[in-house]
Amino acid sequence: MRDLDLTTLRLFVSVCETGNIARAGEKASIVGSAISKRLAQLEDQVGTPLLVRKRHGVLPTAAGQTLLEHARGMLDGAARIERDMQAYAAGGRGQVRIFASVSAMTESLADDVAGFLHKPAHRSIRVDLEERVSPEIVRGVREGLASIGVCWDATDHAGLQTRPYRKDTLCVAVPARHPLAARKSVRFEHTLDYEHVSLPVNSAVQLLLQRHAGQLGRTVNHRIVVTNFEAALRVVRAGLAVSLVPRQVAEPAGGAIDGIRLIPLAEPWADRRFIVCYRDAASLSPAAQSLVHHLTALAPP
Repeated sequence: MRDLDLTTLRLFVSVCETGNIARAGEKASIVGSAISKRLAQLEDQVGTPLLVRKRHGVLPTAAGQTLLEHARGMLDGAARIERDMQAYAAGGRGQVRIFASVSAMTESLADDVAGFLHKPAHRSIRVDLEERVSPEIVRGVREGLASIGVCWDATDHAGLQTRPYRKDTLCVAVPARHPLAARKSVRFEHTLDYEHVSLPVNSAVQLLLQRHAGQLGRTVNHRIVVTNFEAALRVVRAGLAVSLVPRQVAEPAGGAIDGIRLIPLAEPWADRRFIVCYRDAASLSPAAQSLVHHLTALAPP
């Protein structure tokens, strides 16, 4: 397939979003006939119809819907390139991309990065934060998709350099009237008698729970899978399941959301340490080196 033209893809996305070639032309200040010609060439290039012409507009075909998803990703990537290059052209000191786990993002990382950027010496540095599961964080840093990763230290980070960051502690969140709610602490194996609300199966927390459940000859009964701890706590409050969550995340939410009881998890692995990882300190940009120093200075003793 010949290289796809970004301008044509941008017009294709606009036509799909407006459902009308004329309206897309008005937004782009291009006559509709010119857009129609570009779209016909695009369909010829990919070898399949992309749009269904209706009486009052157009709709993407199944192939068109697939191309629409890819086109949005390509346009987003192109916009990132443009922003990054503009930062250098404008005399900015640098740009740092971080991949981080949901725990780190929810607990402290966003505030810590904000503190770094608020310092006068760092105001010309741009930091992009992206939430990823731990295996993707490590892979992204290894492949150069991110300068820095922030994840749990139990993640397989072989081949990367690491420095300590912050800590957190897992606890058990249960509905206020749950059979476990009266306990002062709970062993992990006792939570396995009940349905769990969980994060995605390849997240650091879920990999940890699956491993320890397997050592007990048990499995975690996932009733619901959510993408963040806030959603998990809402499911717990509704009385649908229990969840293992970081206390540093759950305590503020637990105080604001009635009906949740937080119980200490009586396991040696309940205390977790986060790390900052990168490929090679010497290859980090000055901006990334400054950010690593700032984050790791926040590590507890």
